[in-house]
Amino acid sequence: MKTQSRKSASATRDPGTIERTMELLRLLATAGRYGLALTQISDAAKLPNSTAHRLLHRLIDERMVVQLESNKRYVLGPLTFELGLAASKIYDLREPCRAILTRLAEEIEDMVYLTVRSGNESVCEDRYEGPSTIRVVTLEVGSRRPLGLGAGGLAILAAMPKEEMEQALAYVAVRHPGNKALQGEALRKAIQECHRRGFSYIKSQVTLGTSAVGVAILDTLSNPIAAISVAAVDSRMSRARIEALGERLRSTASQIRQSLHRFQPPN
Repeated sequence: MKTQSRKSASATRDPGTIERTMELLRLLATAGRYGLALTQISDAAKLPNSTAHRLLHRLIDERMVVQLESNKRYVLGPLTFELGLAASKIYDLREPCRAILTRLAEEIEDMVYLTVRSGNESVCEDRYEGPSTIRVVTLEVGSRRPLGLGAGGLAILAAMPKEEMEQALAYVAVRHPGNKALQGEALRKAIQECHRRGFSYIKSQVTLGTSAVGVAILDTLSNPIAAISVAAVDSRMSRARIEALGERLRSTASQIRQSLHRFQPPN
């Protein structure tokens, strides 16, 4: 009985540690190469400095995190890259999308982005450059944003089941209190507009002078797993072109959905 009690206690404690550790890794993934200071991490994760420091140094021991000598900030470590490479061979959405989105970028002549959902965030999986001489780079491959920020993240959020969407809305509002686009009525209005149009549309939300259109990619249960979006300078985004891009993206998302049903990962 004592052995069983010890196992139960361990099982109860362990998920909490795992959850806190994963939250730290998500925060560092969002920060990218610039990293975060200990106080920034502890504040964002709502952990005491001592707890955040202990977990970070456990992650350093496992090569999951590195502390920069120059400014003492923490960044993702080399093992996260190695694990990402291994996982990408199994969960690589780019493969079934590459030919379709490369062709789309060539046809519309602007930058096309593929973003995937990761919890309450979206991650830029890939981007495809069109032949336009004015190229708009609003997302780096691997960068993270909260759902609702950017055309792809907004399209994913708007396509989520209502209860799940409400949870995501509450999450991003608490996590990003300083971003007006992610607060209450502003974000709900953007979602309503997305439903009305059939696609997301943002203007100067992330990068001044640029607009973007996005559409969610749904799985077999009609849950959003990713999104495709197009970004261009405002001068290339007339009302007629925005509508045309929305229709083109809807058609492409449907094509991708069908291709995913047929796609098989390598054995």
